[in-house]
Amino acid sequence: MRIGSRAELRILAGGVCAAALALSGCAQQAPAPDDRPLKVELAGSTRVPAPTQDRMLLWGDTHLHTRNSVDAFGSGNATDIDTAYRFAKGYPVVFPRTQQRVRIDRPLDFLVVSDHAVNLSINSRIQDNDPRLLKLPIGKRLRQLYEASGARALTTSAMGGSNLTPQERKEYADTFHTDEVLHDSWQGQIDAAERYNEPGKFTALIGWEWTSAPALRNLHRVVFTNVGGDVATKFSPFANWMSERPEDLWNFLEQTRDRTGADFIAMPHNANLSDGRMFELTDSDGNPFTADYARKRQAWEPVTEVTQYKGTSETHPELSSTDEFAGYELRNMLLTGVPTEVSAGSYVRGALLRGLAEEQRIGVNPFRYGMGGATDSHTGLVSVDEKNFLGKLAEDYLPKDRLGPDKVPIIFPAAEMSAAGLTGAWADENTRQGVFDAFRRREVYATSGPRMRVRLFAGYGFAAGDEKAADFGTIGYRKGVPMGGQLAPSTGVAPRFVIRAEKDPMNAGLDRVQVIKGWVDSAGKTHEKVFDVVWSGDRRIGANGKLPAVADPVDKVHWRNDWNAGASELATFWSDPEFDPKQRAFYYVRVLQVPTIRHHVYDALALNIDPATLKLPTTIQERAWSSPVWYTP
Repeated sequence: MRIGSRAELRILAGGVCAAALALSGCAQQAPAPDDRPLKVELAGSTRVPAPTQDRMLLWGDTHLHTRNSVDAFGSGNATDIDTAYRFAKGYPVVFPRTQQRVRIDRPLDFLVVSDHAVNLSINSRIQDNDPRLLKLPIGKRLRQLYEASGARALTTSAMGGSNLTPQERKEYADTFHTDEVLHDSWQGQIDAAERYNEPGKFTALIGWEWTSAPALRNLHRVVFTNVGGDVATKFSPFANWMSERPEDLWNFLEQTRDRTGADFIAMPHNANLSDGRMFELTDSDGNPFTADYARKRQAWEPVTEVTQYKGTSETHPELSSTDEFAGYELRNMLLTGVPTEVSAGSYVRGALLRGLAEEQRIGVNPFRYGMGGATDSHTGLVSVDEKNFLGKLAEDYLPKDRLGPDKVPIIFPAAEMSAAGLTGAWADENTRQGVFDAFRRREVYATSGPRMRVRLFAGYGFAAGDEKAADFGTIGYRKGVPMGGQLAPSTGVAPRFVIRAEKDPMNAGLDRVQVIKGWVDSAGKTHEKVFDVVWSGDRRIGANGKLPAVADPVDKVHWRNDWNAGASELATFWSDPEFDPKQRAFYYVRVLQVPTIRHHVYDALALNIDPATLKLPTTIQERAWSSPVWYTP
């Protein structure tokens, strides 16, 4: 096996860029704190020098599967890697299931094709009559199965091998779980990324998915690198047949970096399917965290996936009982679809809170995660539009496959999912290194699909009016830190936040902007609170401390969205009214749209089914989550 290493990690605290926004005329905001500029020398933060110019907002998906993933291959997906890249870049392509022409609504700026390292491209290479595999006895046997029984037979062989004899199953592992076969497949992934990478226009990040799932508890990580094909060919991806321990993955990344100079980011995904394992408080051997463990985890895992097709992993109502928006697109279960108990170890907010407590105990935060969104599409197509959701799996693409008496019985039915998500990255340039650095700085945020423009800066020198400034980004970098950054200790003054959000011009307006705060007290107990800080319309926070829900603008007779409802822009200057300079804390922003129609409603209407008769919500309140800013005494 080719192994690599790590040189010194560049962990940067970053900045956020923005276009000038004016407050919407209909926007309301929470009462401002005393907004006189503070005359303190402590300007803000622990960060790298501010950029010399404002950063650009780039949109991408870090989690996409093509037919080179065994599960995608067997679920009716024949979309090859070239089609996946062409679709992401905005070209019309043919959807293999129906042979119809499909096209993304807007091209992406970057993409990680993250096919599973385990059995990478084995099925597609057999289908394509690759002579390097067909010369092998087990390769010939698989080709016979494919000709006799089709694509699903190959996936059955790869995932348990119930259609193989015990000897053939052993031969499969002995032959295909080798560096020689894996690296041939890996070279195909590299070559495709090189064909479609266009510095300055479109970034094809080279990556894979490490698919660890002990006892079917999801510990998967999407891994991507900053380097091009000339360096990526010097290693093979780390697969779960090598080890299912995250610590071994991080060691591989460290060794590979030391040997080749390639840097890596490993992103946990679908913590909601981990049964509490993703963010549990022990290592793989059951030992409590040490400072060294926490440093290594924080270094290799700066960002985690908070939303995708298979559910949202922000939080859960059982964990955040006072958060009225905690019940968003929940799917708390195993990879098999079996429900599990709710655990803080399955949710990102739980991890952020646990990270504060661990930092108080051992001096290092193992869970200092930024927020990313991705699709986990297994069709090869990035589909995040509720109005035209192409589904997770090609086998339930058609309306009749999703609803009604003929619906396809699968573990991940499209009707129970939403078309999520994307990552917005504030980058210096649209290149592999530029995008990679944004993730390393945690200067990224997640959305459930719509391209809302979100910015957050925190510091001690901000004043009311900074949130409206035409040079907002320049002011933000000069006076504080952006999302993903870390504030320096306070002299007793509460940090100040300037926040701006702008609606996706092709989607609905904004309902509200919230700040989610988490903190740990002197006894090590964690707490959380949600603050509504600016909102649309003339609503007022009631005696119960809650902002009334925005009026639902969806026409449920003709089933039409009101694209003019809500605010086009929301901005605010806010300071924590409950700040305690002795307590560790994090703050992140959540932006909510007004309700819009959920995708399965369109399928129901097309099938002449009353959407109200389905046991599914008919509307969805799309949202964005910024990476946090951390405060450490």
